[in-house]
Amino acid sequence: MSKGASKIKRLTAPAYEVDPEILRRYDQRNLIFNRVYMDPTFPAYGRTMEEKAYRNILEDRSGYTRLDYALSEAAWTVHDAWGQWTSWKRIERPGGAGLFGGPVERAEVKDGSEMARVVKRAARFYGASLVGITRVNPLWIYLNDRSLEPINLPEGVRTAIVIAIEMDEMGIATSPACPASAATGLGYSKMAFVASTLAEFIRNLGYTAIPAGNDIALSIPLAVDAGLGQLGRNGLLITPEYGPRVRLCKVLTDLPLKEDKPIDFGVTETCKKCRACAEACEAGAISMDPEPGWVPACSSNNPGVLKWYVNGEKCYEFWCENGVDCSTCIAVCPYNQGPKGASPEDFWRG
Repeated sequence: MSKGASKIKRLTAPAYEVDPEILRRYDQRNLIFNRVYMDPTFPAYGRTMEEKAYRNILEDRSGYTRLDYALSEAAWTVHDAWGQWTSWKRIERPGGAGLFGGPVERAEVKDGSEMARVVKRAARFYGASLVGITRVNPLWIYLNDRSLEPINLPEGVRTAIVIAIEMDEMGIATSPACPASAATGLGYSKMAFVASTLAEFIRNLGYTAIPAGNDIALSIPLAVDAGLGQLGRNGLLITPEYGPRVRLCKVLTDLPLKEDKPIDFGVTETCKKCRACAEACEAGAISMDPEPGWVPACSSNNPGVLKWYVNGEKCYEFWCENGVDCSTCIAVCPYNQGPKGASPEDFWRG
């Protein structure tokens, strides 16, 4: 079990502070990946990781070879290539209705606690590492989607089943080389599989289920509300079991479920003293301040929460220079029970 996991406290409210006068639903016009193509003032406007990736391959750098890039690209396949996984409606089977042989009728739920247990078992069966349930705070729903169309949840959808997927510890330890990106990509593909299959399970019971990765709603505050962990200095969810070495997805639903309580296991106090992620960040994107604050680090941040704000602009610029994304702040975190560093050769030796 990870650092501090034995000191977990169950809370009546999440251990974070917000300013309701400032906090608003996040506008995805400010999202880094939208600003790359929409905001000429963004220092990395028009830039992509691919511009450096091919040069890395030609140089045959350790951790950036064709073999390494092939592994990373393939890891994203399910997430990137299977578009139906984010469907808001039941996915039609090519052969017809499937095992039901008729219309799907709504199952009666007599006990929300028992149904929560069943849903969590199903989620773990499909591949979830951790599962928590929370009431959806409307402020965590994005104002709009990636195409900037408004997001409005269906009537009655008020619950989020939040799922954490553990990422490969040796892959992440090679960051910022390609095997770390492969571990990230595989995490995203597992997210797509787990969220979509759990959503289908709930739909087969006659209820609404909307699977989502980094869309529709902010995953980290939902995960905090659902008792999966706390927010760290690196801007990521820190879990007792895996530290920040997880990817998050969720299923939003109207299925009656008992909600979990948020937790506190000392992350904020640890982060005040520990600057391992900030010191290791090659982009200088993570705050070195001893205390969390209210001032955003760049225009992609959403103000109104007391935290250490991460400069996503610097982070993305480093990705472009590196030729692949980075997970160093995950690898070096003391809550990560995996190795804090490894060579690409270590990874391939397995």
